Amino acid sequence: MRSRAKLLVTPTPRAALVAGKAFAAGVKAVIQAVAVLLIAALLGVGLTWNPLRLLGMAAVVVLGAAFFSCLSVTIAGIVLTRDRLMGIGQAITMPLFFASNALYPTALMPGWLQAISTVNPLTYQVDALRTLLLGTPGHLGLDFLVLIVAAATGITTASLLLPLLAR
Repeated sequence: MRSRAKLLVTPTPRAALVAGKAFAAGVKAVIQAVAVLLIAALLGVGLTWNPLRLLGMAAVVVLGAAFFSCLSVTIAGIVLTRDRLMGIGQAITMPLFFASNALYPTALMPGWLQAISTVNPLTYQVDALRTLLLGTPGHLGLDFLVLIVAAATGITTASLLLPLLAR
């Protein structure tokens, strides 16, 4: 508790603190993505190994991880206890996964689920990764735009709720 309170009295902007946490989560996610890519290569999965596409993949992974890290901080700022955070975090994260195009095409979803998928950042992250690594047709410009807006919104929201975590 004390270290959190000390952090909030530094002259560092709250957004910088949250952005640091968000992009640290992005670095961890890139390490995990590299491990998955190496396993895919060993299994003979036909991926695109273009260095620019791999760099794009890293950017997509960082932006997605930043959003979900900020979502976690935002939930923590609202619920204020670790037990509630874990329960509510799972209650939000799992539906976001199933309401994305990660498992099945959006076109096969019922209309109401398609609407949720349209505003779900994970849908755009999966679309971008498929486009970059598998070469499937996609909408990279839109995917990056949505992920940048989602990460920026997450950082802003988590920054506003950060003082609540120091209590």
